[in-house]
Amino acid sequence: MPQADPTLRRQRRHLHFDALVGLVRQRFEGLPEPRRDPDFSLADTLMAGLALFSLKDPSLLAFMHRAVDHNLRRVFGLQAVPSDTQMRTILDDVDPDRLRPAFRDVFRQLQRGKVLEPYVFLEGCYLVALDGVEYFRSKKVHCDHCLSCQHQTGDVSYYHQMLAAVLVHPDFPEVIPLAPEPIQRRDGQDKDDCERNAARRWLRRFRKDHPHLPIIVTEDALISHAPHLRDLRDNHIHFILGVKEGDHQHLFEQYQRRLEAGQVEAVHEEDASSGASRSWRFVNGVGINESNQEVIVNLLVSIEADAGGETHSWAWVTDLTLAADNVRQVARGGRTRWRIENETFNTLKNQGYHFEHNYGHGYKHLAVVFASLMMLAFLIDQVQQACNPRFQEAWRKEGSKCALWEAVRHLFASFEVSSMAEIYEGIAFGYRRPTLKALIEPAAAGIRIDTS
Repeated sequence: MPQADPTLRRQRRHLHFDALVGLVRQRFEGLPEPRRDPDFSLADTLMAGLALFSLKDPSLLAFMHRAVDHNLRRVFGLQAVPSDTQMRTILDDVDPDRLRPAFRDVFRQLQRGKVLEPYVFLEGCYLVALDGVEYFRSKKVHCDHCLSCQHQTGDVSYYHQMLAAVLVHPDFPEVIPLAPEPIQRRDGQDKDDCERNAARRWLRRFRKDHPHLPIIVTEDALISHAPHLRDLRDNHIHFILGVKEGDHQHLFEQYQRRLEAGQVEAVHEEDASSGASRSWRFVNGVGINESNQEVIVNLLVSIEADAGGETHSWAWVTDLTLAADNVRQVARGGRTRWRIENETFNTLKNQGYHFEHNYGHGYKHLAVVFASLMMLAFLIDQVQQACNPRFQEAWRKEGSKCALWEAVRHLFASFEVSSMAEIYEGIAFGYRRPTLKALIEPAAAGIRIDTS
């Protein structure tokens, strides 16, 4: 494989793919092993799962074709690779909470590399988007932790969801995933879990993992209710939450009364080139609803009109004191919530991660463990997109994420490599096909090379 330009070597080596995979491997090796004399270690099995999602193989069977590939052992530090059945059996017993520290480890490396400093959004705080997402549904396959939904036909659908959390900024396309929170039926419970309860657990666990990290949470209107606002305040977390007039009648009645009394402040701007206009109307100190008068918020309404007179409006509640000099930024924060839809869920579903593919459901935790490992692989990829010049150049050359993942899989299967850095360099700067001698010698050593 060729050597990259030396200028591509100077940035943040501890954040490149191979360094982060080593960091995660170290965390997995520290997990307790409940089995006696296992044929495959828990660390190897978890790393094999991470490799599956890092390489974006479309199925577990496709990944199993790599089991004899020495590249898998070199790049991901594997000593042995379990079969697909063994992997599912081992991971089904893993408590998903044991994977949370790996997310924190990567996040701390980002802090160490000062990558997150530009992500500071407002008043010294980072912006974190929260939202629920479904990743499994079936009318036949289910486990004790599945949520369920009975249809009018009498059929029952079983499904899994998670509450995802990503650090976002309106100026950057990369998102930084934090540890997700499963939305599932809990052990010993008959009732389904819900996003509200998952959010409460996530806030408590986030504050335990990051006791001093100042954040502003942005979410959609479905969760803008008094109990959630209390949970946010109890955990010392600021918020910018969407609200809708149909769901928050009392809130907008207060706003309308103050508007009629001339007590609503406003900021306006015109775009002379396009004829569009924008305005931000805001009021501080209103109750979120009639039943919880003591839960006081500040309301911001953003209105945009194009040259033809068509208008669009958005509204948010926040605990940040609104003023003429910050309403534009608060509104940007509220609208940046869409990054969790566009740059996270859509990427996982449509850019090669196979988010909704059933790699295995299991009887206990397998579906959740696979979803968490996929999110961990996505975190590592997002760090490469933000910090790794080799990755950036390889992506630029291939033109799309799906094409890049295909090129990675091709080089991984066709050449002997010792790191993902070599693969990125090969894609970015070119590589040579091995000679006949080079093909014979690895084959004699038991290394599989695909020359098709």
